[in-house]
Amino acid sequence: MEARAEGFLGRIGQKLRNKNQRASFSLYATGLLSTAERKSAEPIVALSCPDPAGMDAAHQRMLHFLAEASWDDRSVRLEATRYALEQIEEKEIVEAWIIDDTGFLKKGTHSVGVQRQYTGSAGKVTNCQVGVSLTLASPSHHVAADFELYLPDTWANDKERRLEARIPPGVSFKTKPELALDMIERAVRAKLPRGLVLADSAYGDCSDFRATLRAWELDYAVGVSKTLRVLPVGRDGEVATKAVTAQELSDGLTFRRVTWRQGSAGPLSARFAFARVVPARDDGWKPEEREVVHLVCEQRDGEDELRFHLTSLPADRLASTYVVRMLKQRWRTERVYQDLKEELGLDHYEGRRFQGWHHHVSVVLACSAFITAERAAFSPCGDDCYDDLGAEVDAEGIAGWTDLGRPQGSEANTSFALHVAPHVT
Repeated sequence: MEARAEGFLGRIGQKLRNKNQRASFSLYATGLLSTAERKSAEPIVALSCPDPAGMDAAHQRMLHFLAEASWDDRSVRLEATRYALEQIEEKEIVEAWIIDDTGFLKKGTHSVGVQRQYTGSAGKVTNCQVGVSLTLASPSHHVAADFELYLPDTWANDKERRLEARIPPGVSFKTKPELALDMIERAVRAKLPRGLVLADSAYGDCSDFRATLRAWELDYAVGVSKTLRVLPVGRDGEVATKAVTAQELSDGLTFRRVTWRQGSAGPLSARFAFARVVPARDDGWKPEEREVVHLVCEQRDGEDELRFHLTSLPADRLASTYVVRMLKQRWRTERVYQDLKEELGLDHYEGRRFQGWHHHVSVVLACSAFITAERAAFSPCGDDCYDDLGAEVDAEGIAGWTDLGRPQGSEANTSFALHVAPHVT
């Protein structure tokens, strides 16, 4: 593993500007991959700085690397993603691009983007930042490829706050679907292997989001609200002239049970119904000129409320079991977020600046990509082989740093020492 880690860091290092940045990146990555409980700048530096007298200076250099140093987050993330995909695609194809968002809980009001807002991480409105992510998934593996920080209007259009957080002039307010489309566009331009775009109703309800995906020739299977208005399409292809809500349309449909996979407690299944529809939209196009898609209605056992989805998958890929299985792939982002936060410190960053948040996230994503590549190359069963990332990391250690959380003097500088200089910036 040590040689592979060295090779990976060498590839990432080509995207950084100088040897000092490469050394700092390696040091920070090593700390994130350690067993340390807290993974922010100061405790990470402490792992590799046996001399207390040099601790403060080393800490300041690391803060400079994160918050001040100029390096391209997108190129680093893309290189890390490609590294993981090389191993994944040896055995499987990428089948899904998953869009989701997660909260970064905060106590104060000065961290960039923080405000009281809803996050599924807490299940309520709370003080937090929100990040939107893009994950690429094969049947057995997934790689978190990109992240964008959501900037509420209270930050994006406040001059003092922008100055305090050093938000670049070109960064403006964007909705979460717009941030998602930015990441998807970058992935398309980078020619990453395409997959079915999955997202919940926060994105699926946005008609511009769906239309843009189709303009880029990407299919989608997204959640939508029960109030989404659609025009039913008959067997003869005739589009109804009166729009109804998804909920209203479901009343006349026949539901059938579909099992999408075997769970630890038995088969996972629910009742589903499908209907051909045209989403109602006042965009100047005649209904019969718009694309016909499928409304998927889901009735879960023990729940009164139906759930609704919309998919653009063509008829030759519309087998009910396949559609349902793909819709259920969205759960994997919960695993992604859990691993990134609990094992790699995604939400441990303590800085307040825009660039620092993105730099921290970039190193986290790079570390995650390396672990994903290791799993894809050597694990026969993918994501189900480990309860969490730590199980795999602790089994062998990353590049020999089995006891990285407890460095002792010069013995702490093993393996990654080829990249980590005694004094880094």
